[in-house]
Amino acid sequence: MHIHPVYGISAPERGWVPAPRYLLRRDRVLRLLAGLPAGRLLEIGCGSGALLYDMARSGFHVSGLEQSAEARDLALYINRETRGLQIFETPEKDWGSAFDHVLSFEVLEHIEDDAAALQQWHSWLKPGGHLLLSVPAHRSRWSASDEWAGHCRRYERQGLLDLLRDCGFSPQVVQCYGFPLSNLIDPFRAIYHGRRLRRSVMRDRADCSLRSGIERSLETKLYPLEASLPGTLCMQFFFALQKLFLNTSLGTGFIALCTRQ
Repeated sequence: MHIHPVYGISAPERGWVPAPRYLLRRDRVLRLLAGLPAGRLLEIGCGSGALLYDMARSGFHVSGLEQSAEARDLALYINRETRGLQIFETPEKDWGSAFDHVLSFEVLEHIEDDAAALQQWHSWLKPGGHLLLSVPAHRSRWSASDEWAGHCRRYERQGLLDLLRDCGFSPQVVQCYGFPLSNLIDPFRAIYHGRRLRRSVMRDRADCSLRSGIERSLETKLYPLEASLPGTLCMQFFFALQKLFLNTSLGTGFIALCTRQ
């Protein structure tokens, strides 16, 4: 494993490195979490477990929920020194009002009944607890990358706000992140994923979803450049630049911080 001073932990020996869009999202997530009190935290669809690693070291008592056996194995590997960590395949029966914070990044768009999922997550939060989630933005940006990942939909700002309120949440912050770097990268990712879709045996949506959180075949090739000093300085520039556009609709994803009503 390797811990980058800006990007956090990675496991290139296991084929997982942080992608640029993940890093843009991570920058915002860590800033929003810094304003929340430490407590019991559940990340739904924790994937590689890299954010659990970050959050545990920020003082949160962390657990993960992850359906993919391959992702659970990777998350346990990355967090093998994280004390008290548990990663579950399915929800526990005693999770009612159990968590101070529930987090879900790039998960809701994979679930056909997103309202039912949000209502279940609401039930796991303590009254006044926080939901922090991210979803891909704008139906007009649908591409082969969405098909490759097994997405059911992308979201518009008002539709996301209405959905959250209908499911018992009070949105406090909604940011549109990623502009302009993610906007520049996404067309090339779509070309790459389109070619892979045409060459591969078509998988069903569930299989695509299980793989999407840890699929880094393209990013692993580019990571040495991304992690170099020039690459790091460039990413830090884009971290700062995206802050100027968070209240616009120019980015490629939404991040929402809500409280349970």
